[in-house]
Amino acid sequence: MQLNPLNPNLGLEIKDINLAALTDTDFEKVEDLFNQHMVLVFRDQKLSRDQHKAFAKRFGDIHIHPSHRGGMKGKGDDPELFVIDTPADSKITNGELWHSDVSCEVIPPLASLLYITETPDNGGGDTLFANMCTAFSEMSEELQNFLIGKTAVHDGEVDLANYNVRLRVGQEYPKASHPVIVAHPVTGKPILFVNPSFTSHIEGLKQWESKMILDGIHRFVATNARIQCRVNWQPNTLVMWDNRCVQHQAIRDYAGFPRYGERVSVVPSVQPKAFNP
Repeated sequence: MQLNPLNPNLGLEIKDINLAALTDTDFEKVEDLFNQHMVLVFRDQKLSRDQHKAFAKRFGDIHIHPSHRGGMKGKGDDPELFVIDTPADSKITNGELWHSDVSCEVIPPLASLLYITETPDNGGGDTLFANMCTAFSEMSEELQNFLIGKTAVHDGEVDLANYNVRLRVGQEYPKASHPVIVAHPVTGKPILFVNPSFTSHIEGLKQWESKMILDGIHRFVATNARIQCRVNWQPNTLVMWDNRCVQHQAIRDYAGFPRYGERVSVVPSVQPKAFNP
């Protein structure tokens, strides 16, 4: 394997590896690198859907996206895939706001694995990622102590509203309460676990207080280049990120050009646990 860090705090590009024929030894190394770097970029992959899912299943059970449940009809005919199909004439695309994938689930995905096979001809469509462990560490001790022990509501309808989607009669979308500061189940590090796409409010605070704090956190994450890395997509690239401690944003700078990919996500066995110092 050729290993090229994307930046000191987040992200690693891995070359000369075939995810469709991964040995147990190589998988153990990949799993270790995943826990260290949180965002892994695999170039030049030729994966069938079954091979994509087989690699994902080595990390856990496949997550079924809410758009394929609760009376919803998601894109594509395979509920284990979240299809990201952006035609050239599309007005919107998935993930334009900073977010952690479906954090509104009672047990949100452990990891997401996005395989892009068609990239825009204008060279756009990069994805930004942010390290939420580092985001927490850069806060003042006073703010850290204030947020530890708090919980926040993550509401799927908040995200749907960003795309002007409203639930119809008989349709359901998840909603859950999670600690604002969670502990990473492998490293034990504290993670700032709120995002602008799904987090509606911090419980126990007045509405204006919650909005003031969340708006400040979201600006801090979005404008802090120290905690971010940027992935430039090329055809047949698979990117895997730790959804427990990483947020991401899909940059929509390719209007008029198509883009296609498929995402598989995996879920852990337990819901996020509060960090206790």
